[in-house]
Amino acid sequence: MTDFSKQIRRYTLIILVHLGVVVFWHLSVVISDIPDYVMPTPVATFLSLQSDYGWWHNTLITGYEVFGGYALAIVVGVTLALICSWFKILETLLMPLMVSLNMIPKVALGPLFIVWFSYGVDSNILIAFSICFLPILLTMERGLKEIDPDLIDLVRVLNASRWQVFTKIQLPGALPYLFSGMKVAVVLAVAGAIVGEFIASEEGLGYLMMQVQVTMETSAMFMAVLLITLIGVVLYGIVLLLENLVVGRTNQVIRN
Repeated sequence: MTDFSKQIRRYTLIILVHLGVVVFWHLSVVISDIPDYVMPTPVATFLSLQSDYGWWHNTLITGYEVFGGYALAIVVGVTLALICSWFKILETLLMPLMVSLNMIPKVALGPLFIVWFSYGVDSNILIAFSICFLPILLTMERGLKEIDPDLIDLVRVLNASRWQVFTKIQLPGALPYLFSGMKVAVVLAVAGAIVGEFIASEEGLGYLMMQVQVTMETSAMFMAVLLITLIGVVLYGIVLLLENLVVGRTNQVIRN
């Protein structure tokens, strides 16, 4: 069986499992005769898209917050890990501080973010960033430490600059660790954006959930949850695609 056939078989099974969950959901509601305000059927959930809740706009807002906070976490996390690998004194001083700061509940920081950075999308991006930042930093730092120090000393003897050492030696070796942290950070970025919308927002899927909760429109709440999940799945799929392209190509170059 070729690799392509294996991939087709794998994704077919994934789709079938998800469809099986939807069928089980529908049958459970119908057979148990659960009221719609407690658990709507999948059909009723998708029909809520016909309601005028600004689905497209709110989904774009939440997606922007998730992707924005996630991208910021990658840039800051990789940069800080690289600086710490260059200057060991900064690693000794900053890494314990980063871990300690991450222990602060982000829900408690939410109101402060709003005071400091205004009310709305920007503060939600920062909340998403603050929640998903640490896994990227820690895994990137670990990946940089796993590089053979003798190899780094060798290229430095050959007058390689720090940037050349990073791009040619450290980054390729740290990529598997980095992508592991990025996968974990996807879930945290989605959670961070929704936490921000729950605290104080006038748009986004989290805000929409709070609005329809008042009127007990459970089907719309379920639809909002599905759309939030879809945003996370899309981001996770992008990370997987990048991992296959970048890490696979890097390994191929090393083998050659």
